[in-house]
Amino acid sequence: MKPTIRYWALLAALATPAAHAVEYRTVLPKQSAISFEFRQMGVPVAGGFKRFTTQMVFDPAKPEAASARIEIDLASIDAGSVEADDESAGKLWFDRSVYPKAVFTASQVRALGNNRYEMRGTLTLKGKSRPLVVPVTYRPGQNAATFDGAFILNRLEFGIGEGMWADVATVANEVQVKFRIAASGR
Repeated sequence: MKPTIRYWALLAALATPAAHAVEYRTVLPKQSAISFEFRQMGVPVAGGFKRFTTQMVFDPAKPEAASARIEIDLASIDAGSVEADDESAGKLWFDRSVYPKAVFTASQVRALGNNRYEMRGTLTLKGKSRPLVVPVTYRPGQNAATFDGAFILNRLEFGIGEGMWADVATVANEVQVKFRIAASGR
């Protein structure tokens, strides 16, 4: 009797949606986005990046084996105006001629329950690397899944907006970063 119960329990576990062992590796760039929002003189300013690459491996049945690397082309910024985009290239902001990319590499993924995860890794921006913890929500779909996350970036920790721009009354230190990565599985 016990082997039969184990068999049916195993079969039921395999039939549940969470048990579908789909490994997501193929990122869908046109369905993915990275955006940000900060305050300048108290007014919210929204923007984003048009070009970035993502390599990832994620199996919801084995989240601890996941890996991810996101490289953002800083020259693809859309900060709301041509003047702001041009200003961001200079030494006081991204210093793009020396540091053309921002890179986040996840080193650990932990399941939190209800399709929520915590990615721990390192963000490297303008030559400075800092540990970063990013909450992520996984949403499975028929043809693709999405991974949505958000975190606060303290720009001054990375030397973003130096000199006259370091005054947080002019440009807030906190930058809300949001992303959506869409990926198909196999």
